[in-house]
Amino acid sequence: MFVYGLIGWTIKLSLSDEHDALGNQGFAGLKNFTQLFTDDINDRFVHSLKNLGIFTLVFMVGALVMGLFWALLLERGVRGEGVFRAVYLFPMAVSFVASGVVWRWLMNSADGANAGGLNRIFEDLHLGFLENPWWTDPDWGMAAMALPAIWQLSGYVMALFLSGFRGIPAELREAAAMDGASGWKLYRHVLFPQLTPTALSALIILGHMSMKMFDLIMSVSGAQWLTEVPAVYVWQTLLTSDFAKAAAISIILLLLVAIVIVPYLIYNNRVERRS
Repeated sequence: MFVYGLIGWTIKLSLSDEHDALGNQGFAGLKNFTQLFTDDINDRFVHSLKNLGIFTLVFMVGALVMGLFWALLLERGVRGEGVFRAVYLFPMAVSFVASGVVWRWLMNSADGANAGGLNRIFEDLHLGFLENPWWTDPDWGMAAMALPAIWQLSGYVMALFLSGFRGIPAELREAAAMDGASGWKLYRHVLFPQLTPTALSALIILGHMSMKMFDLIMSVSGAQWLTEVPAVYVWQTLLTSDFAKAAAISIILLLLVAIVIVPYLIYNNRVERRS
């Protein structure tokens, strides 16, 4: 009732002609969906989808690489492993709103004498060539917007990979060592293939989280055209009482998330049945 019922109501609304607060004026079919791609002002929806694609790609790759790197360091055994795990996982305890406010300051676009945040650090270290406008850059703004998300969730990915490493039987490592596999060969041909299900799970989780990202982006940049994604577009559309259009955007977002999650669920169910 509270999930599928509301989804059904949203689908009905997306097929209506309710573009103001006066109520439903009739059935519009797929008109709201086609207009998003063909008749939206300044191709706003297409622009938001491109931003989402850039954000998702940078976020997923960055979080996976950093998470795997930290897991490798801890998997090899270090003193104070529990402390490092806590440090890496701590950002997850911070809300996206709080971290967004901090990263808005860190990614201050001013440079030179007016620099702040990361640009100020680069200026003080005489690394001025590293200063950049961050999220205000029209070309790489969305890539910079993914940095706070990578910082916040790479620790979670680290925990997934670390549990995957710890779940590999010791006998497998010993057998590989007896066959002459050591160092990089051990990881490349024995351990990493065992982490494929873990990596797939991490990709699915990160992918669907990035598609619904709203609070972090709003906290860093606000409702800006430059960094607008579909979730922010929905919110702004609702403020104008264009309920049918907002519902259509929401359904497209739902379909994008389903495209990512449903195949994984089907694959996972088949694997469980075989085992």
